[in-house]
Amino acid sequence: MSRSPASYRDVFTAAEFRWLWLAHLLSVIGDQLARIALTLLVFDRTESAGLAALTYALTYLPDLVGGAALAGIADRFPRRDVMVVTDLARAGLVAVMAIPGVPLAGQVFLLVLVQLLTAPFSAARQAALPDILRGDRLALGLGVFSMTYQAALVVGFGGAAALVAWLGAPAALLINAATFALSALLIARGMGPHPPAAPPPLAAAVATQAGPATGPATGAARAGQWATVRAGWRVVAGDPRLLTLLAIACCSGFYVVPEGLAVPYAAELGTGPAALGWLLVANPAGTVIGMLVLGRLRPERRLALMGPLAVASSLVLIPTGWLPGLAVSVLLWTVSGACSAHDMVVQATYIESVPAHRRGQAVGLAIAALRAAQGLAIVAAGVLAQVFSPSTIILVAAVLGVLAAGAAWHRWSRLAPPRAHPPPQGEASDLPAEA
Repeated sequence: MSRSPASYRDVFTAAEFRWLWLAHLLSVIGDQLARIALTLLVFDRTESAGLAALTYALTYLPDLVGGAALAGIADRFPRRDVMVVTDLARAGLVAVMAIPGVPLAGQVFLLVLVQLLTAPFSAARQAALPDILRGDRLALGLGVFSMTYQAALVVGFGGAAALVAWLGAPAALLINAATFALSALLIARGMGPHPPAAPPPLAAAVATQAGPATGPATGAARAGQWATVRAGWRVVAGDPRLLTLLAIACCSGFYVVPEGLAVPYAAELGTGPAALGWLLVANPAGTVIGMLVLGRLRPERRLALMGPLAVASSLVLIPTGWLPGLAVSVLLWTVSGACSAHDMVVQATYIESVPAHRRGQAVGLAIAALRAAQGLAIVAAGVLAQVFSPSTIILVAAVLGVLAAGAAWHRWSRLAPPRAHPPPQGEASDLPAEA
C-alpha cells in the first residue's frame, strides 16, 4: 500500500539536519561572495575578461580531481571530523587570500586548494545524510540543499556583486573565511561523529590485503587512501544500477548548455541587457519550483517520474532552436529547470544503493562525473558558438539530451522497475535488488 510522502517539515524535525543546513547556507553565501570578489580582483589587476572568466571557472574545475581522488577520506574518518577539518582549512586558505600583497598567481593557487577541499566535505556530508534522514526524507533533504544552492544563484549574483563593490574584494574574502569557520563550529556543535560503517567481513579481508591500515578503526582494518579510491571505483563500475543512475545524472550536461550560452543567445534574440538576467535565473528558479512540487508526490511516484523528467529536461528546450522570443525562451528554460528537479530522486537512490562503507568515495566519483559532463558540454558549446548560432547549438544539445536520457531511462526501467520505493521512515534503507 502506498505511503504518504514525507514533508519538508518532517526533514527539518531532524536536529542534525537543521545544523547541517544552516552551515550549508552560510557556505553558499560566502562562496558566492568569494567567487565574485576574486573574479573582480583578477579583472581589476589584469583588465582581462578572459582571465576573469577563467578564475571563475577554477571555482568549479578542481571537483574533477578532488571528487575522484579525495572524497574517499569520508570513508576513512568520522564524517563530522572530515567536514570540520576541511571547513577550518578552507577558512585559513581564504583568509590568506585576503591578505594585501599576495600575488595574483598565489591567490589563484589558494583558490584551487580551497576547491579541492570541497570534494571531501561534500562527500562526507552526503555520506552522513542517510544516517540522519531515513527513507523518504532523504530525497527531500537532498532537495533542500539543492534548492538552497539554486536560490543563491537566483539572488546571489546581483546582490553579491553589489556587496563586493561596496565592501571591496579583501573584505568579501574575509567574510567567506568567517562563514567557513562558523560552518565548522555549527557542524561540530550540532552533529554526531557519524563514523563510516565497518565493511562486511569479506570486504574487510580484501581491504587488508590491498594495503596497510591507516586512520581510525571502526571494527575492521581500513586500507590506505589509494586502495579506498580503487575500491570505490570498483563498487560503482561493478553495479549496473549505479552506472545507470550516474548516466541519468550526467544528462544534465545537455540541459545546462543554455546557461553557458545565455549571453550570446540574448544577443541573438536582439534583446537588452535585462533579458540576460531573466535567462540566467530561469533554470534555477524552475529547479526550486520543481523540487517543491516533486516533494509533494508519493515516493514511488517520484521514482517512476525520474526517467520521464530526465527526458523532458532536454525535450522542452528543443523549441529554443527556432528563437521563439524572450518570454517563451524564459518559460522553456524555467520548465526545463523544473523537470531537472528529478536530480534529488537520482541522488537519493544513488546514495541508498551504495554500500554504507563506500558512500564517500561513490559520491565523490559522482561529483567528478557531473563536473566533467557539465564542464565539457559548456566548453564544447562555447567552441561551437564560434561557428554556429547559439540557438542551433542549444537545439542540437537538446536533441542529444533526449536521446541520452531516453536510453538511460530505458536501461533503468529494466534494472529497477518503478514499483520499487524506499522503506518507511525510520527504517534502514534497502533498495530492491536488480531485476
